[in-house]
Amino acid sequence: MSSAVEALFTQALGLPAPWVVKKVELDTAKKRIDFQVASEAKRLDCPACAAKNQGIHDRVERSWRHLNFFEFEAWLHAEVPRVDCGTCGKTTTEEVPWARPGSGFTLLFEALAISLCRDLPVSQAAELLGVRDKRLWRQIEHYVTQARALDTMEDVTVVGVDETSVHRGHTYITVVHDLKAQRLLFATPGKDHSTLQAFKDDLVAHQGDPAKIQHVCMDMSGAFRKGVSQALPAADISYDRYHVVALANVAMDEVRREEMREQPAAVKAALGDTDRAVLKGVMWGMRKNPGSWTKTQVDAMHWRQHSTLKSARAWRLKQALRDVYAQAVHQNEAAVATELLRRWTSWAMRSRLGPFKRLALTLREHFDGVVRGMLDGRNNAYVEAMNGLLQQAKRAARGYRNVQTFIAIAYLRMSKLKHLPESPFTPAKPYGLGRTVHYCT
Repeated sequence: MSSAVEALFTQALGLPAPWVVKKVELDTAKKRIDFQVASEAKRLDCPACAAKNQGIHDRVERSWRHLNFFEFEAWLHAEVPRVDCGTCGKTTTEEVPWARPGSGFTLLFEALAISLCRDLPVSQAAELLGVRDKRLWRQIEHYVTQARALDTMEDVTVVGVDETSVHRGHTYITVVHDLKAQRLLFATPGKDHSTLQAFKDDLVAHQGDPAKIQHVCMDMSGAFRKGVSQALPAADISYDRYHVVALANVAMDEVRREEMREQPAAVKAALGDTDRAVLKGVMWGMRKNPGSWTKTQVDAMHWRQHSTLKSARAWRLKQALRDVYAQAVHQNEAAVATELLRRWTSWAMRSRLGPFKRLALTLREHFDGVVRGMLDGRNNAYVEAMNGLLQQAKRAARGYRNVQTFIAIAYLRMSKLKHLPESPFTPAKPYGLGRTVHYCT
């Protein structure tokens, strides 16, 4: 190609001096374009000690995958100078302006990859980009680590703590959310009290102050309670609605299963039908809100509520607890919430249903924290929503190698990190290798 074309591509790629495109090879059969790039400098500053005007020892051939030119896969090739410094005595490879050290991709390619992985499963992003997903995982871990190192937690005062399973429930991670900023702050393997100490250490490392944490929203895990008391002693604890109602669902299911096991004939007789679909409708109908029942579930629950079955009483207790939360949030007064919860626990204790009596005792043991959770509906709703986002991140990370890579994708999607590379196709951003994309080694 002519020198005019090479100059045009030098400008199109945004190469800063002294770098220029020396040769362009287009292979239409392979749909590939290769750019041979060279440095025209005769002498360079030392990359190690910054000594001026040092000699070039030799040049090392390197290649990088770049953004596609239309449907053509683009590659950059360059003989990178190694500077022989007479001041520090070292021979050091010059850093190229279009890629971070050690990477086989240009900064703009990596910026596009990170942007895609924030919205798509990593395997799908890898397929679109024509690379192995393992290479994208390395980019994600690098840029997330860099962005978190620059992140600050100095304004964090209200947090939510939760656990979630990975690898089919055999491994757990603890996650901590900033409930005001609505972002993921911290994630670590495990679910014991030491995870809260690890969060405290991470908080301090990011300019946060454990003494400023005023409120922690979490489930009734004894390990978390111990961890908060040790790591965040100034914080009030509230137990969020999602986990309390989940405990009521567990108690209700326990009553239903016990009843089916001990009195199957009475259950079928009370339902007025022995059809399996009706029994299945009862099971799912008890777990769902009445507004989302199917016709089969409406019919099945109608029969059950007109029966004297223990499971019917269990369902009414579960629904009553949900109503307690609804009324407490609507009234938004501690005295009202306290009285509503007191009445419910008294009813549960008189119900002669073992699982609900145990639940009532649990709620009484954590009474103040449960009431605080009732009055903080915003926090409860966000913790519940974050559970769904974590599951989405897990699906997006399908095929991840270990827990740390899953944590990395969770940070990428849920932490609102400010120091990640932007997509090269962001409106009003100039295209080219000369664009500033921050990286660290």
